[in-house]
Amino acid sequence: MSTVANAAPSRDLPERARLRDWLGLAVLSLPTLLLSVDMTVLHLAVPHLTRELLPGATALLWIIDIYGFMIAGGLVVMGTLGDRIGRRRLLLLGAAAFGAASVLAAFAQSPAMLIGARAMLGLSAAALMPSTLALLTTMFRVEAQRAFAIAVWSAMFVGGTAIGPLLGGALLEHFWWGAVFLINLPVMLLLLIAGPFLLPESRNDAAGRLEIVSAALFLPAILAGILAIKQFAAAGPDATALIAVAISAGLGLLFIRRQRRLPDPMLDLRLFASRRVGIGLLTQFGAIFAVAAPFFLATQYLQIIAGLSPLAAGLALLPPSLAGIAASLLAPAIARRARPDRTIAGQMLVAATGFLILAMVTPETNPALLLAGLGLTSVGVGGAMPLLVTLILSAAPDSRSGEASALSGMSGELGMAMGLAVIGSLAAGLYRLEMAGLVPVGAPPGTAQSFGLTAAYALTLEQGLAGRFMDAARSAFVAGLNGAGAFGVGLALLLCAGAAWAFRPSQAAG
Repeated sequence: MSTVANAAPSRDLPERARLRDWLGLAVLSLPTLLLSVDMTVLHLAVPHLTRELLPGATALLWIIDIYGFMIAGGLVVMGTLGDRIGRRRLLLLGAAAFGAASVLAAFAQSPAMLIGARAMLGLSAAALMPSTLALLTTMFRVEAQRAFAIAVWSAMFVGGTAIGPLLGGALLEHFWWGAVFLINLPVMLLLLIAGPFLLPESRNDAAGRLEIVSAALFLPAILAGILAIKQFAAAGPDATALIAVAISAGLGLLFIRRQRRLPDPMLDLRLFASRRVGIGLLTQFGAIFAVAAPFFLATQYLQIIAGLSPLAAGLALLPPSLAGIAASLLAPAIARRARPDRTIAGQMLVAATGFLILAMVTPETNPALLLAGLGLTSVGVGGAMPLLVTLILSAAPDSRSGEASALSGMSGELGMAMGLAVIGSLAAGLYRLEMAGLVPVGAPPGTAQSFGLTAAYALTLEQGLAGRFMDAARSAFVAGLNGAGAFGVGLALLLCAGAAWAFRPSQAAG
């Protein structure tokens, strides 16, 4: 009798991952890496873009921002779609669309065309991301193996931010700026070939049809909210910002009301009843929000202030980014020896130290100090991400894994996009304040205003201009970087305190 009793539990143990599953993890890592690469691959190309397409300051921000905005707006819709039609099927459809949009972006002939192509890339990426994470939860049932798989997934997300500038810099040494998008094609082709053989199909058989009305309410609500915050940061509470707020709030309320009434909602609001889900999403959003703009500004600092070539700047950014990848991969091992509240709070303290260094950088600072600050922020944020994702997914039922994955992805992508938009806009505002009244008389007709708006554009006019104006532009640019660093310090300390409270064992179970 005792033998039977001891044997029974073994039959209930989850099946360990097979070789095919580990190969599938490698395949799923590819789109995750590329989605992150495309968030940063244009950072080093900003001066090149500015010279060739001549976008204004607003258009340049939209070129950078629109990709992340469309991902954030489309993730939940795509996550629930994957639950219904199959996550592998949605992954492959997204890969095909991502490849096509990459070609359009590479050969864009105007700022408007590039913005449109980047928007298409974002929607395609929104189909890829929740599918990758949801499939991982299906393929890896053993807790330790699933934690490692999520750590690899998170490391790829962090790693893309490292590889993006490096690939961009290397390509810009030899090709035109549009080549940075063509690197997507071979990876998407490999995913389309290997995916059907290595990845299992996964769907929620109990799910009903896709709720078109809910999707039509959700996506515009998110995008209008993003536009409102972006407009507030750039121009204050003007008419555009107020109208966007009203649209976002109205559509959002209608969406929530509809989800509460539907027997099979597009987004199950009961997920937010879990403290792990709610606070985990907020912490994930806040950490990536804080680090996005400083990393972007640092890529320009290395070119504008330190005078490095795009390739040299990309190589310089590699060590701090690799440190973030290492922190992500080590996170599961650390989590087995320490409580999540202490681990995540400690990671936020490390990030705060890095932000403090960035807040003290000057135009005369050795670039090594800047890179040390970036390294600490990468370690802090990168080490916290897999722990937060694990907390979020473990609190959601398997039938809602697509939604939970989408919410986790949305918080990260929305944090990246909003950080670039809001903190980037505030940094640009500090630049404009510093440059007020210093626009050079010798600037070519029609370009004086742009000189006062972006340091990247100012560099295109450097030849023949008085040195004092360029010194002022560099100092003004660094003032924006310092402001972004100071903001990051405050937010990281707030997240540290929140994690220490919310993820205590007595609290995290809720």
